[in-house]
Amino acid sequence: MLAEPATDAGGREARMRRKLAVTGIVLLAGVMTGAAVASGPFDWGVIRDRQLANHSFIAFGVGQPLAKSSSRQVTKQQALANPLSLFTLANGLHARVVSTEAAPTIDQISLWPNDSHPRWLIACNEEGPSDPGLQRINIATGKAATIVRGTSDCDPTRRTPWGTIVFGEEEGGGPNGGAIYELLDPIHTTNVVLDRSTGTFSGGTGANNLVARPALGRMSFEGLAILRSGVTYTDEDDDSVGPVNGKPGNAFFKFVPDHPFTGPARITHLADSPFASGRNWGLRISGNSPDGYGQGREYGVGRWIALPKVPNLDLQAKVAQAGLTGYYRLEDADLDRTALARGRVRYCASSTGDEEAHLFGQIVCVTDGTTPQANANTATPEAQPFVIGGTSRGMNMPDNVAFQPGRGNWVIHEDAETTFEFPHNNDLWDCMPDRADQDLLSDGCIRIATLNDLTAEWTGGIFDATGHRFFVSVQHNISGKAAVIEITGWQ
Repeated sequence: MLAEPATDAGGREARMRRKLAVTGIVLLAGVMTGAAVASGPFDWGVIRDRQLANHSFIAFGVGQPLAKSSSRQVTKQQALANPLSLFTLANGLHARVVSTEAAPTIDQISLWPNDSHPRWLIACNEEGPSDPGLQRINIATGKAATIVRGTSDCDPTRRTPWGTIVFGEEEGGGPNGGAIYELLDPIHTTNVVLDRSTGTFSGGTGANNLVARPALGRMSFEGLAILRSGVTYTDEDDDSVGPVNGKPGNAFFKFVPDHPFTGPARITHLADSPFASGRNWGLRISGNSPDGYGQGREYGVGRWIALPKVPNLDLQAKVAQAGLTGYYRLEDADLDRTALARGRVRYCASSTGDEEAHLFGQIVCVTDGTTPQANANTATPEAQPFVIGGTSRGMNMPDNVAFQPGRGNWVIHEDAETTFEFPHNNDLWDCMPDRADQDLLSDGCIRIATLNDLTAEWTGGIFDATGHRFFVSVQHNISGKAAVIEITGWQ
């Protein structure tokens, strides 16, 4: 369908298909036998979940998954003494503490200098202007240094294909809303201070390595998916726009640069970044008719609607004004590298939902044609569901998402109301891509980790190039300190 797992040089995909074929024959025989003698109703959903657990090594590269969320609450003393007590992992997975010295509310993370041999984590701290905003964390030692202060709710960060770091604020729309900033040298830039009112940087070391990017507008920035050209897909997270009081909710946007990056060398001057100028577009799901949009059209084909080309455009205000399609609290997004390797553009984002209203959230994936079509903005975009949340006991209120290289799976982080109805901690879910069946949904998910801290959430997870090292933050945990973790063990 839209994405399939990558095939390595050793033919792992072929071996997996042979194993799954044999498994399918055995499973079918067992199901037929069981159906003949069963006295109760046939429950394929339960059988599916059991088979996902029984074949988790083949499908996910991990041992037996966790059957349910933890309801535990570790104490502050336990968490301080051993940060690994904050969570429980599926069989076969292992964890080590990367850092407890970083700021306490680490959110999204980028790898530096590359995904193959990362030495630092470049991470946003989701606190106020007087706190550390962007930090670098030495993976080997755990030492943390503040790159920038002055941001408000620093949340998304990405390493760009042209060798910079971009980071943004989750601070709403309007003239003082969240902005995007770009950093040329994260290792030799330290203790710089941002003036949010002017968008300028001063003090510390390397202030000239930083610049605001007003061309990308203002909103509560969350998801960022960046193509090599500089075409960038963004989304917003802001409760004030909904959906409340009839407002449409949060929208998907697309930034098309005036001067695309052509590479291959990294840029050496911020003026050469494709983020220096360009135009924003917003996604409207409208079927085959320009006016076929509105409430009830959340999925299907659509079009990119041109927005005014002005600096610091209030993107959140344009959701209703431009008739863009709204979703409930869009969060993190990631590119589908399997699709990208085939010359197609697809990215997936979480729509968190509201557990207390039994709106359990979903993962939404947007396709934008071929890479040349996406760069030229000539594709017909399409939004489709990939994972549907279900009940407080299952996947619930997804927040961050991370594509796993190699397998093409997706790791989904929960940010649920952990004391609603009964104690249930936030989990990490591992989801297969969709393959050749009749729908576009993930072929199945398993629970691979659960927190033991009802005050915390998983956030910022990112894989290295091998798909075997996963860096993630246990945010605002009970210890009051950072807990940046590396999880390994995928086969």
